Amino acid sequence: MDLKHLFSCNPLDPVYAEAVPGPERPAPELAWFDFAEGIRQIGHPGGAFHYDNEGPVHRVFLEPFQLASRPVTCGEFLNFIADGGYHRPELWLEEGWARVQTEGWQAPQYWGKDADGSWTVFTLGGRRPVDPEEPVAHVSYFEADAYARWAGARLPTEAEWEVAARETSGPAGSFLGDGHLHPVPARNSAHAPSQMFGDVWEWTGSAYLPYPGFAPAEGAVGEYNGKFMVNQMVLRGGCCATPADHIRATYRNFFPTDARWPFTGFRLAKSLT
Repeated sequence: MDLKHLFSCNPLDPVYAEAVPGPERPAPELAWFDFAEGIRQIGHPGGAFHYDNEGPVHRVFLEPFQLASRPVTCGEFLNFIADGGYHRPELWLEEGWARVQTEGWQAPQYWGKDADGSWTVFTLGGRRPVDPEEPVAHVSYFEADAYARWAGARLPTEAEWEVAARETSGPAGSFLGDGHLHPVPARNSAHAPSQMFGDVWEWTGSAYLPYPGFAPAEGAVGEYNGKFMVNQMVLRGGCCATPADHIRATYRNFFPTDARWPFTGFRLAKSLT
């Protein structure tokens, strides 16, 4: 992700590596999966490797909710842009709207327009046309939240996301070892949400805060996670630049609300109450 950001600063759009072509397939039609209310446990139980911010295990109560079957695609986000999404203050949190105005956001980071008006995206394999079937990436929390409001939905909480990933997760997406170096379209799954892991880190609606009973680890590692528990939002699931053996349902990534350089995307949720 750092390399992509650095390469993107070069106006010649240099190629970092020849990426393995992704599958050419349409994104599955968006569907919704229901999750019942109840008390669940989230967090890492210990024993195997994990970071201190993933525990301890604790109980949460969830109201009934729905989770989208896949992340939001570039094609869907293009509809948000076409509907004036970046010009409608009623869709945005106040700080997000200030970012739109001061930084001139018009589209996800690394997107650009050709002379004919078509959208392109800079990738680690060079610049190419935006594929409407791929998960949208390089959007901030503010953009994800604004889109969700435009779509009549919301972002899932991290507890909802983890429960869904543990109980019903469908086919995963791509990871670093697949060599795509860019998100690819989701595979169809009729029985569970797909692409919960891989392709894009998914913004949640949860602030990055300590779990009940959290204590920083001893030593230098304890200076990392705990000290960032302010002004950050949680992301889940890993991305196309994540090693597959590095991710798990309890992994809590975190970024500031305006971060767009990571492979950040999102899926929608709805409350059933």
